[in-house]
Order: sequence, then C-alpha cells, then structure tokens
Amino acid sequence: MTGAWSVRPEGDGDAQAVHAVNAAAFPTPAEADLVDELRRDPAAWIDGLSYVAEQDGEIIGHALLTRATVGGTPVLALAPCAVVPAQQGTGVGTAVISALLDAARRIGDETVVVLGHADYYPRFGFVPASRFGISAPVTVPDDSFLALPLTAAARVPSGVIAYPAAFGL
Repeated sequence: MTGAWSVRPEGDGDAQAVHAVNAAAFPTPAEADLVDELRRDPAAWIDGLSYVAEQDGEIIGHALLTRATVGGTPVLALAPCAVVPAQQGTGVGTAVISALLDAARRIGDETVVVLGHADYYPRFGFVPASRFGISAPVTVPDDSFLALPLTAAARVPSGVIAYPAAFGL
C-alpha cells in the first residue's frame, strides 16, 4: 500500500472487506461478527452510516453508527471503529469517524454514544455521558462511556441506553 487513503460510505460489495478489517483490528472475531449481525437488523442498520477508509483499492479502516435509544429517544451508537494494524496511528480512524459524524449531522441525528477509550474519543467532542444523564446498561468507567451532541441545539435525552440486540447488552 503506497497511495494516500480516502474515506467514503460503505458501498455494495464492501461487506466482506469490512468484516476482514474488523477481524484484523481486534484480538477476537467478536467485532467483525457484530457488524455482520447489525447489518442484518433493519431496526439498527442505517444506510449511509457505515464508513470506510480505502487505500490502493483496499479497505483499511471502518467505523459504524447504528440506531439505539436512550429513554425511548433515538440516538446513534458508535461501534466498532477498526483500522488494520499496519495503519493504526496514522489518522485513518480519526478521518473515518470524523466523516461518519458529519454524515450523521447531515441526516439530522442529534446524539452519538460510544463506549471506548477515554483518551481517544474526546478529540471529537465526546464527554462523559453521565453529564447528560445517560447511563450504560452495565457498569463501565464514567470516562469510557461518552456522548456527543451533534449540534449546539441538540436535544440530548437522558436514561439508560438500549443497544441493538446484536450487542448482547
């Protein structure tokens, strides 16, 4: 891989490569299998909210937003975000997530929730979800369960997040 990478929405025919990126990025196939399960759930999957990074015709990164609810109000759940090991730390993940969040803003969603690294997601504006009264269905560190209002006028709901069934929570 020698060329610059680009970011785009996942397209028809990308599912196998997206699976491979997630399988390569994590120590178990759980995240790759999660994406496959979410893709089959019409209540969770939102066309246009699965983004990939591509270099020299090969998908090297992926990030996904799916439908969840907080207190019965629709929100988006960011999971997973994956970059092939050889490209980790190069900005691929940041670029994919940034493009994905912009896509969510364009379609009018208001809130994104993520359970992830406390030192990574704040760069996008994520803050502890507890500040909004959002809690996880399981015990997690406060600085790892984060929320992002997508606009200054976003109405951020409060309550326990209900993830799609594929998450097993």
